[in-house]
Amino acid sequence: MTAHDLVIDGSSGEGGGQILRTAVGLAAIARRPVRIEKIRAGRSKPGLGAQHLTAVRAVASACDAELSGDSLGSQTLLFRPRHPPRAGEYEFDVADAREGGSAGAATLVLQAVLPPLLLADGDSTVTVRGGTHMARSPPFDYLKDVWLSTVGCMGASIEMELRRSGWFPIGRGEICARVLALRSARLRSLQLTERGQIGMVTGRAIAAELPAHIAQRMADRATFRLRAAGLAAHIMPQYLRAACPGAGIFLTAEYDYVRSGFSALGRIGKPAEAVADEAVDALLQHHSSPAVVDEHLSDQLLVPFALSDRASALVVNKVTRHLRTNAWVIEQFGLAKVEMVCRGEGATLVTVTPSAAG
Repeated sequence: MTAHDLVIDGSSGEGGGQILRTAVGLAAIARRPVRIEKIRAGRSKPGLGAQHLTAVRAVASACDAELSGDSLGSQTLLFRPRHPPRAGEYEFDVADAREGGSAGAATLVLQAVLPPLLLADGDSTVTVRGGTHMARSPPFDYLKDVWLSTVGCMGASIEMELRRSGWFPIGRGEICARVLALRSARLRSLQLTERGQIGMVTGRAIAAELPAHIAQRMADRATFRLRAAGLAAHIMPQYLRAACPGAGIFLTAEYDYVRSGFSALGRIGKPAEAVADEAVDALLQHHSSPAVVDEHLSDQLLVPFALSDRASALVVNKVTRHLRTNAWVIEQFGLAKVEMVCRGEGATLVTVTPSAAG
């Protein structure tokens, strides 16, 4: 470590892998060496897991970073970028990080590497293999229909394709993304302070390597409940091939000015109707709240907001630990200031002002 290395305490705030992914992504963009200590120190299995290690190596590939401590279980990582993010054709497999494979989330690897590649010197393609619909991570449908749709409003041009779904415990899914480099130095700012009227609720009910009636029952239940609540809905049941069985429902609420996503995964002994109810309950709770963006999108937008040309803002109902933690990491790099102001009735205005804002 040198005097110029930024030191990040990985046990701060939420204390999970998000600190790591945000830190290495911003280090690549800012070309600033970073040392992350106490990585996931409070978790039952502390240190770098397979998906975290894959995310680190993915971002390192994009900027030819010097790495130290990049091994499974390591709680200290040194990440030193040697070049600005570079365009290319990249392939990463979470299973390669651990003997015997891993179903770690491919979507989290993508969320780490896509922001640096947006600022690269040309267009890129990224293929990531691993889990595509996993607990405690954004499913592919959310990444494509909600997150990508929103950053697209900021000028990001990213296309994403699900080539194969991957579920716990085997994974082996595959997502391919094509990233067009920004033609300007920064993303456009975005004001998500009103959501407008809700239009259609769309989505997919998926049964992978399971009887097709499971997907149909999830779709039917969600459609019935949403229409009973006065909402237009089109939920498509779908059967998919996969390396192991899996099921889930993935809903997108399309408002005038923003999209919000809600999902639930199946498990042995959990009826298809209960899976649908879980996702619908979350959607209806959000719809009845003053929030403009859902609680997951709020923290996932902070990095794009920090890379925009001027202040961006959003309104959220719940300030999560993930949101506060991501804000803290961004401020450690000095790239933006994040302010959170309670507006009453449970709503909080989050404003991100980039240091280089015009």
